[in-house]
Amino acid sequence: MSVLTESALDPAHAIYDCILPAGESWMHLIEQGQTFRIIDMEGNQAVDTLFYNAHDRTDRYSAQDTIRGQGNIYLTAGTRLISSEDNLLLTITADTCGRHDTLGGACSCESNMVRYSTSKRHMHACRDSFMQAIQEKGEGWAKEDITCNINFFMNVPVTPEGRLTFEDGISARGRYVELRAEMDVICLISNCPQLNNPCNGYNPTPVRLLIWK
Repeated sequence: MSVLTESALDPAHAIYDCILPAGESWMHLIEQGQTFRIIDMEGNQAVDTLFYNAHDRTDRYSAQDTIRGQGNIYLTAGTRLISSEDNLLLTITADTCGRHDTLGGACSCESNMVRYSTSKRHMHACRDSFMQAIQEKGEGWAKEDITCNINFFMNVPVTPEGRLTFEDGISARGRYVELRAEMDVICLISNCPQLNNPCNGYNPTPVRLLIWK
């Protein structure tokens, strides 16, 4: 069930404000009690996102535990993001999109080849962006630290047969999702560069990232 909830926070009062181009990665600390907003600036952009306990990266966002805890495969306002150690990482406090995917995973060179054609294997993918970010900023991080991610704004319905389909996006220009950090967390984002997926209208676009104290 989608829950549309607007925020009262003013971007002019944010302590952090960043435009992240399509195809780029972002890794940042969000402190306990801070609020983090992702804005879909032009509509239907897929924002592949991972969260980690800032003091123990092995304690990280768990799709399985989050789905089980809320009894819903989609994320929206009120969703509690649960970690692999059953800790509460963040709570979605506002959402003007309606629902977000937690099953589709991140695109990779290999999945591009399987889903589309062998000619797509060379194309930049979210897995590449995640790896680039941890190599540049994640001291001691490794490939195994990249696990199942959230796809904010992405539309991945489940068919009656239990299959996943990648469909046209349901977001629009200026829609956003906002989360309150319940502990110190590291956020890792790949702003998806995917040119073959209808979720973003085959047109990757920038997103805006804000943090309030």
